[in-house]
Amino acid sequence: MITTKTLSAFILSGLFSGLAITAANAQTAKPEDPALKIYRATPPRINDLIHTKLDVRFDYKKRYLYGKEWVTLKPHFYPTDSLRLDAKGMDLKTIAVVKNGKNIPLKFKYDDSLTVNIQLDKVYHNTENYTIYIDYTSKPNELKQQGSAAITDAKGLYFINPDGTEKDKPTQIWTQGESESSSCWFPTIDKTSQKTTDEISMTVPAKYVTLSNGRLASQKLNGDGTRTDTWKQELPHAPYLFMMAVGDFKIYKDKWRNKEVNYYLEPKYAPYAKQIFGMTPELIEFYSTTLGVDFPWYKYSQIVVRDYVSGAMENTSATLHGDYVQETPRELIDANYDAGRSTIAHELFHQWFGDLVTAESWSNLTVNESFADFSEMLWAEHKYGKDEADAHSNDAMVNYLSSPDAKTKDLVRFHYNNEMDMFDVVTYQKGGRILNMLRNYLGKDAFYKGLNIYLKTNAFKAGEAQQLRLAEEEASGLDLNWFFNQWYYGAGHPVLNISYKYDDATKTETVYLAQTQDGQTFKLPMAVDIYAGGKKNRFKVWMNDKADTLTFPSATKPDLVNVDADKVLLVKKTDDKTLDQFAFQYFNAPLYMDRFEAINFAAAHQADKTGQKVMIAALKDKYYGLRIKAIKALNMSIDDIHNAALPVLTSLAQTDENTLVRAAAISKLGALKASGNLTLFKQALSSQSYAVQGAALSAIALLDPAQSLTLAKGFEQDNKGALSQAIVTTYATNGGSEQWPYVYKQYSDAGPQTKFGLTRSFAAMTGRVDKPEYAQQGITALKELGIKYKQFGVAPFITGLLNTIKTERTKLNDTASATAADEAVKAVNDAK
Repeated sequence: MITTKTLSAFILSGLFSGLAITAANAQTAKPEDPALKIYRATPPRINDLIHTKLDVRFDYKKRYLYGKEWVTLKPHFYPTDSLRLDAKGMDLKTIAVVKNGKNIPLKFKYDDSLTVNIQLDKVYHNTENYTIYIDYTSKPNELKQQGSAAITDAKGLYFINPDGTEKDKPTQIWTQGESESSSCWFPTIDKTSQKTTDEISMTVPAKYVTLSNGRLASQKLNGDGTRTDTWKQELPHAPYLFMMAVGDFKIYKDKWRNKEVNYYLEPKYAPYAKQIFGMTPELIEFYSTTLGVDFPWYKYSQIVVRDYVSGAMENTSATLHGDYVQETPRELIDANYDAGRSTIAHELFHQWFGDLVTAESWSNLTVNESFADFSEMLWAEHKYGKDEADAHSNDAMVNYLSSPDAKTKDLVRFHYNNEMDMFDVVTYQKGGRILNMLRNYLGKDAFYKGLNIYLKTNAFKAGEAQQLRLAEEEASGLDLNWFFNQWYYGAGHPVLNISYKYDDATKTETVYLAQTQDGQTFKLPMAVDIYAGGKKNRFKVWMNDKADTLTFPSATKPDLVNVDADKVLLVKKTDDKTLDQFAFQYFNAPLYMDRFEAINFAAAHQADKTGQKVMIAALKDKYYGLRIKAIKALNMSIDDIHNAALPVLTSLAQTDENTLVRAAAISKLGALKASGNLTLFKQALSSQSYAVQGAALSAIALLDPAQSLTLAKGFEQDNKGALSQAIVTTYATNGGSEQWPYVYKQYSDAGPQTKFGLTRSFAAMTGRVDKPEYAQQGITALKELGIKYKQFGVAPFITGLLNTIKTERTKLNDTASATAADEAVKAVNDAK
């Protein structure tokens, strides 16, 4: 699963660096949670699910599901005369055991409306199956299930615009089972260690399309305007991976080998299905080949729904995506390896790690989510190149390192408040980096052989990290207890200081390594590359102690000592290199992170000729992300930088193959406010890229505000992303009450990333717009934003803007709005 929390971190991480806001701002000292003292044991298996048959229909008006269920089970080992099922907030009308085709009623207790305890008709042994019939009604909208930061709601079954009253929103039904919400729409043993085959019959309005796990076995028109679709999942999977979706979807039919691969989208996005999801067959082939285990399910479908409560979900053979993956061709021009594409890779890998082999408990969620996070980098490496993979991996590591409490949490942990607490940067981003380290240590062939053993040994069963260890040990012949003890069953990461000394008399280079973190000492196998005399020599070394001294022979003083030369260690690093050494690293060391580190250092030393050399060279780096990084970091107030960079920026703005690089170059040129660039900016307005158009409009607004208002008006009917932001910023900066309704609507409708990008200019317009009612609309919007994202540390930023608005409204004698701003500040500060 890609969670809301993960997406929010992805969206907000870049914003925070620009606003000097970090996740630490959101943290306050909290008393220890008593729930953290509870040992979260793997749930006991008293009865085992075998087969689940459901017959359901929907009441759109009441938001009910009317269901009939036949669930077949057997005792796991010990004889039993009772059965406990998870069944949240239901009306349970009949519970019976099926004997010779007849339903024999059973006694049951359903006191807490969460689980039902059923007294069976006899003692059953693990050699005999029994089938229970249940007639029930699910009432998801009446269920009080608490969501989380990762998954914002937990009622399992969702009716979207069921009455058709919301304009421009389709009518849909969909389900969300993780973590334990499938039991909100059918009674089951809602645990990850359970596996069951299933058959789901859905009776729906005949105009709608349905999707569920497995194969579409039959469709029957009922003569009353409805149709019954029956889906069969004939290989066992966990209950939380059950899914249903109903609505007006267009299906694009693709295939992998001889298996169905289908994409379900809203009709207006259907023409772009191949551009959005078309990489899926290639992805399936790549993962199947890499793992040595072919895609295990009957088919693979992907469906996009509205108002999804998380990012995406890997339901067996039928992944459900939030609507952020639906993009037009013009949006896809700027996408590169964005959240949508990486999510497609992430959810597919779950079909092996999570669906074929499922974490036996939430404590071991790493065997699901760490692998899916790792797969994003794996696919990027294969499809887009190692630089893209390393950039993606570094972003994930920074995300983990910037989370203040992450260093206190084990990857596998048996103490947590709620299982949803496991869906965090430790399980995802840290876990993915740990797998990358393991791959580097073992070598790719041994690592993938171990994954093959793990998958084949545990197929259609539950797994845990120790089984992964055993599989990798079997493949490699190496002991891995040390690795799993420190990375899986220990918390934190190394904080590493590196310094150097060359002794000309002894012809030795000494490297001093010091781990300064509290807690455990990490064993760190690593490569060290010594560049000297025009040659590179590689040494494989281990850091075993808190402080280690490494010595290497070198006939001359090295030009560069590159510690962790493969750039795989999960570590917070301080590297005592000189500018000359970082410059050598940029031009000679091969990896993305080598160049990334060098650009970072050179950016802080642009007054130096060597720093300038690196920055100018980086404008033409082979990886677009580093070109953008260099463009944004340029200090154009330095004459030598300005003179050397200007022609390169002009060329990049016009001809770079990557639209985001062109947009970054235009923005940099725009900040110079040089009238000679106006023609270039106007030409860029004709680009198909929203990013390029947005940068050009913003640049023109700096040179000719009046003209920018006219130009912005012409783009109101076709804009997305950066262009939408540019229009609103142009109006907010240079416009007035005439433009306010457009600005307010765009701001209100914008997604989180776009909204935060607009917030400064939106607040400024709120402060000066001449109508008090408009000012109060803006104040309310900012207050709501501050409350919603307070957990990410935005409160000081938002309250600062609101206080400025208060001052501006006071100057305009708008007492009502000034008071509203004051009250909004208090509301944000008081929000939990």
